[in-house]
Amino acid sequence: MSLRFLRPSFRATAAPSSTLRSHTSPYLRLQVRAMSIATKEYEYLIVSKPVKGVGLITLNRPKALNALSSPLFIELNQAAAELDADHDVGALVLTGGERAFAAGADIKEMKDKTFAEVYQTRFLENWGHLAKLRKPIIAAVSGYALGGGCELALMCDIILASPTAIFGQPEINLGVIPGGGGTQRLIRAIGKSRTMELVLTGRNFSAAEAETWGLVSCVVGEGEGEVVKEAVKMASRIASKGRLAVQAGKEAVNAAYELTLTEGLGFERQLFHGLFATKDQKEGMSAFAEKRKPTWTHS
Repeated sequence: MSLRFLRPSFRATAAPSSTLRSHTSPYLRLQVRAMSIATKEYEYLIVSKPVKGVGLITLNRPKALNALSSPLFIELNQAAAELDADHDVGALVLTGGERAFAAGADIKEMKDKTFAEVYQTRFLENWGHLAKLRKPIIAAVSGYALGGGCELALMCDIILASPTAIFGQPEINLGVIPGGGGTQRLIRAIGKSRTMELVLTGRNFSAAEAETWGLVSCVVGEGEGEVVKEAVKMASRIASKGRLAVQAGKEAVNAAYELTLTEGLGFERQLFHGLFATKDQKEGMSAFAEKRKPTWTHS
């Protein structure tokens, strides 16, 4: 295995402030108004760069509590891929509204589908694209994150939660099970017993429980837009580091889920050794020795 560093050729875009809807916080509206980058409108998303180095994607189906329809996910995958390929972006934040991060998959879209249809079209398979991003993505969760919404948060690398966040995998109440990775990612985060309980009972759980179990990194303070503000701040801090080391760090941590300890240690060491071929390693260690701040070139 070797380092796979990309030199991107696309730029992320943002929806103009006129597309903002009532569910967005004053913090988000202020940040979007302050931007001066090229614009691109999405029907179900607001995409922006609130601060240097950070791409922000806001789900924007407020009347449907950000239900995850296929058209929304097509836009989400496109926007995320463009930000991932943008050399000016070092980390991403994904959020929804105050009432709902995403209340689940779009049941109206799914209810009449047949087995042949979902099997032949590989229904929900494209949901996994988000987990393949090279750059870190932080989920900023307020309100409901149920079913597909919980699965969407689990695809992200870090989850920050508002005190109002409510998580759950209630698919059992619909006669199905999680189909977007819920049974697989949740068990890796909170263990078998709790995952089995949640999947088989369909009960919701609070932000406080999620923090205690280690599902979320932390529960932020109360206040509208506070979780997005903290997520952007964290993303900005990550984006201020050398991009190659950040991407290698994400790759190494994710590999721990797939490899044995011996294999994982070997993979980590290969990535570590590979970074000695970068200019950022020379700059970072020289800056430390010289007691100054490093100037990263991401090369």
